Amino acid sequence: MTAAGRVIVGLSGGVDSAVAALRLIEQGYRVEALFMKNWDEDDKTGHCPAAADLADAEAVAEQLGIPLHRISFSTEYWDRVFSYFLAEYRAGRTPNPDVMCNKEIKFRAFLDYALSLGADFIATGHYARIFRTANAIQLHKGCDPDKDQSYFLHLLNQTQLARTLFPLGELHKSTVRHLAQQAGFVNHAKKDSTGICFIGERKFNAFLAEYLPAQPGDIVGLDGTVLGRHRGLMFHTQGQRQGLGIGGRAGDSGAPWYVVDKDLNRNRLIVVQGRDHPALFRTALRAEAAHWIDTEPPALPLNCHAKIRYRQSDQACTVRREADGRLHVAFVSPQRAIAPGQAIVFYNGEHCLGGATIVEALHDRDS
Repeated sequence: MTAAGRVIVGLSGGVDSAVAALRLIEQGYRVEALFMKNWDEDDKTGHCPAAADLADAEAVAEQLGIPLHRISFSTEYWDRVFSYFLAEYRAGRTPNPDVMCNKEIKFRAFLDYALSLGADFIATGHYARIFRTANAIQLHKGCDPDKDQSYFLHLLNQTQLARTLFPLGELHKSTVRHLAQQAGFVNHAKKDSTGICFIGERKFNAFLAEYLPAQPGDIVGLDGTVLGRHRGLMFHTQGQRQGLGIGGRAGDSGAPWYVVDKDLNRNRLIVVQGRDHPALFRTALRAEAAHWIDTEPPALPLNCHAKIRYRQSDQACTVRREADGRLHVAFVSPQRAIAPGQAIVFYNGEHCLGGATIVEALHDRDS
């Protein structure tokens, strides 16, 4: 990569963004950093991860000798991400806040702010790659298959990608850890965050219940037999096993129970017994209108590969556009636990084409 210009790195306090800043300095960029605090924690809970993250970001910036800007996009986060997150749960779907957070905060609010400071680019610690061709700027998978994060970046557009650098795209996580240790970063062994984007790791059900009133209802089998009670449909998603509280029943196999669907009209959670129960598998899905990343969208119908969840292996499928603009996606192999509200992301090899939000799971005969 030929170094040129001024870049502001989103320094989160984690090891990935720290090494991203280090690599950009080594490549000759004029590097600055920005720490974003986008959730106003309730100090009464004692849960304030942002303070520790800021301390780590400050230590890394001081060691690298780069300025560290600080800003809060909490209003933007609430309006553009968290409100969407709550609305999706209220509608009985399972949203992916990281996808919307990337689109609206990390590559919109952050990008706009960095440009206002005179930056030429922003950079993050995402494991993904950007390829600039004559016709488009392409998003590609990161080289580490276990850390590739292109799935979460599929809503980015050409303008955002044109101003973005991903310094870790060619690296494996083990190499990043090694580079951080060599550099003497205080966070070289810090564990990866697995919580909600900018909110952190919390007891999810209790956190969600602070914002959405729980509406208990029946847990039923496919035949309508009442098997137990749920505390609220929002606490469950397709394919889930944990937290159902259904014990053994006379005459059953003793196999675990799994969520197969939600009956919103009657507030019922529908479950089946056995991880490989046929009702958990569908051969097709319907999705909202797609966001395509490249300048020219692919011609449909399209034979490609897709993921319906992060870290899933690529699944062969055929994508066609329905009359209302939505997508119909038919899979070569049946897919387990398709969850409305989650993202389906399309690939041509390493090239991420774009994606859409899943509306419903289908059998081909339902199409």
